[in-house]
Amino acid sequence: MTSLVIDIGNTFTKIAVFKLDELLTVEQFEDVPVTRPDELISEYNVDRGIVSSVKKNVEPWQTSLTSKIPLVTFNNTMTSGIQNHYLTPETLGTDRMAAVIGASHIYPEQNTLVIAGGTCITYDYVDANRNYFGGSISPGLNMRYKAVNYYTAGLPLINADAGFTPGYGNNTETAIRSGVQNGIKYELTGFIESYKAVDNQLNIVLSGGDSIFFDTLLKNSIFAPYIKIEPYLVLKGLNAAIQKHND
Repeated sequence: MTSLVIDIGNTFTKIAVFKLDELLTVEQFEDVPVTRPDELISEYNVDRGIVSSVKKNVEPWQTSLTSKIPLVTFNNTMTSGIQNHYLTPETLGTDRMAAVIGASHIYPEQNTLVIAGGTCITYDYVDANRNYFGGSISPGLNMRYKAVNYYTAGLPLINADAGFTPGYGNNTETAIRSGVQNGIKYELTGFIESYKAVDNQLNIVLSGGDSIFFDTLLKNSIFAPYIKIEPYLVLKGLNAAIQKHND
């Protein structure tokens, strides 16, 4: 079976095609061309689809898909065997649930901490018995730079892609960069340390658009041997969910 998997995030929409567990292609858009999903369906002979969205509005191109393939809208009742102990499951972001499903599917019977870097940074833990209790949400990389600029009278907006400033800054730009990026570094190591205090063999999975940057921050840390990068973890979780749903 071939599946069209769509993840609509706060900033980007990712569209992937899977043949069972094999990722055939993935594309990312700020604004999806109206005809592109239909083209992928024809090109890869897609049998079914699943869409997950953090937005309340329906994109124009979504309405035409239901006439082409059976389309499932992912929701938090589609746990794919995860025991969800979140006290308000209806408020849990579908991207977080999909990432947990993906981690448990790719790394079964392992205690896994999923760290996803996007608009926000999320930390979610699923144990070897597929129990999920919750996690943490903090501002993402770009959000921190924008907040420094927005909530002050004189501090500039810094380009998050302009490089990393180790140590301390020696002018305003590098001081902001050092504060934001090293702040994230110390946040990451602090969260990981707290989880590893409970499980020393903890599996750590980095996902999302900033996963490569997070890996750079942690590459010389004592946690490096435990870290895996799965930039398409949410897509893989959605693919696992539609397979389980069809079964």
